[in-house]
Amino acid sequence: MEPVFVPADASAAYLRNPPPVYPLAARRRGLQGVVVLTVEVDAEGRPGLVTVRKSAGHALLDGSAVAAVRGWRFVPATSGGRPVASTVEVPVRFKLGE
Repeated sequence: MEPVFVPADASAAYLRNPPPVYPLAARRRGLQGVVVLTVEVDAEGRPGLVTVRKSAGHALLDGSAVAAVRGWRFVPATSGGRPVASTVEVPVRFKLGE
């Protein structure tokens, strides 16, 4: 029987990852969008390489999302009950009025 693989997770309530800063210049210009990041998560739940998989269409929003996620903690993926490095996609939404 193959070991069960459980992917990494950033949504666990106790992690309390802070949301990204909504850049003032972006808010003033009415910029909104979703940035999808690809994050390499190590076996301790720390992010390694963080890259933009899908841009929000605005460098200000993309940069803010990357900066925030670099400081996040994740519940690491597991394989056979043991923590392992993995890659996860993280959508970061910027919407005015939220």
